[in-house]
Amino acid sequence: MYQEKLIQEIQRKIDATKSIIEAIAGALDISYDAAHRRISMKSKFSIEETVQLANHFSLSLDKMFQNSDHVLVKRTTEIQSFNDLSNYLENSFKSLTEFKPKLETSLYYSAKDIPIFYTINTGLLSRFKRYVWLNLLSPDELEVPFESFLSKTPTDNRGQKLNDYYSSIRVKEIWNDTTINSTLQQIMYFSQAGLLTADNGKILCDQIKELVFSLEKKCVPNNDQYQLYYHELLILNNNVLVGNKDRKSLFVPHTMLGYFITNDTDTCQHASTFYQHQLKNSRLLNTAGTRDKKMFFNKIYQKIDLYKARVIAVNEI
Repeated sequence: MYQEKLIQEIQRKIDATKSIIEAIAGALDISYDAAHRRISMKSKFSIEETVQLANHFSLSLDKMFQNSDHVLVKRTTEIQSFNDLSNYLENSFKSLTEFKPKLETSLYYSAKDIPIFYTINTGLLSRFKRYVWLNLLSPDELEVPFESFLSKTPTDNRGQKLNDYYSSIRVKEIWNDTTINSTLQQIMYFSQAGLLTADNGKILCDQIKELVFSLEKKCVPNNDQYQLYYHELLILNNNVLVGNKDRKSLFVPHTMLGYFITNDTDTCQHASTFYQHQLKNSRLLNTAGTRDKKMFFNKIYQKIDLYKARVIAVNEI
């Protein structure tokens, strides 16, 4: 009974054109005949083989055999150093590029903060975000000025691959009025702490404005690759759902940069349904009227200018 159920779940996971025998033979590194004996119930899967199959095909044994609500998840590694952060970006790239752009991959981003994909290149804003992340995640607070961090920390371009991948797929971002707040508040905090100069604070505000302006320019009716939605009611959470017609993955944050990742079919489908419902309750800025679109972006620009003025005022005291 249990072996049959496991085989059925594996059958659901593999491509319809692929042989279940070949799939199991490949996963267990056994011969075609040995896999056939297991499929025909002439041989039983060992405990080790069952666990190996569950890991290979991202199956939750708890959910499968106990009818529980448990879901199999992976988690990203903890970040406590610059190298940890670089490895995190590299592993994130590997996780996402399992979904090829040519297969019409779509990604949904619930943007509580400015999406990480925009702040992982080699520009000053990206290096500032690394500085903030390490201050908040390292067990030993940096407590060094941002300018010292710049001079001592090497430029890391591993995040650029992730940025390029994001630009190559269909993206649907959901923003609200608070999406840029945390980054602006971080600039303000380190300015008030005397760890960020007024000149760099002004540059960072200008770079956020340039980033938002670039997104505004992409918000045009015929741009199906990038769509920006404005949601006035939903509290966003930085969840990410990526997938194509064959499979999906859901990334759920549990710390500032830490994510739980699941490929569970039912969970990802529920998340997809939730996203579709939220999009219906949002305003697609690509097709919004000029007034509505300008109101949204002008509100952001005004907020950035306000924080920029505050940064200047802090350093004049």
